[in-house]
Amino acid sequence: MTSPLAEDFRAVMAGVATPVSVVTTLADGRPHGTTVSAFASLSMAPPMVLVSLDRGSSLLSRLRVGGPFGVNVLGSEQAPLALAFARPGDRFRGVGWEVDGGAPRLTGSPGWLACTVASLVDGGDHVVVLGDVVRADATGGPPLTYSARTFGTHVAA
Repeated sequence: MTSPLAEDFRAVMAGVATPVSVVTTLADGRPHGTTVSAFASLSMAPPMVLVSLDRGSSLLSRLRVGGPFGVNVLGSEQAPLALAFARPGDRFRGVGWEVDGGAPRLTGSPGWLACTVASLVDGGDHVVVLGDVVRADATGGPPLTYSARTFGTHVAA
């Protein structure tokens, strides 16, 4: 059972538009990834990002301090990819990717960050992964966003 505060908090956060990304890593020679909407820039000097992963995330269990991971910032047409990486199973089946900066980079994502894990910080039922950015590439295009429990986009007028 959830508390009234938890329900109110969930309702407020549902109204906040967030970018949708797929965080990836390689482990035992195989690609692993998951969809996240809790991702943000942290620092410009040095370039750093933060990603929030559920404590039960299989991806989290594969990350270690100093290890590589990637952030694939999805484009407005990539909602099916976001859904595929949010579900259990072989998330990379039928998905184009290549290794870039030590992590799987998904084909067609308009934003890419190759990172190394700087630290893992406890945050309630999640762990915040702080990442040092070692490579960045933007090909442009409107981003995929998530708000009001719906995928969409934000396009400048």
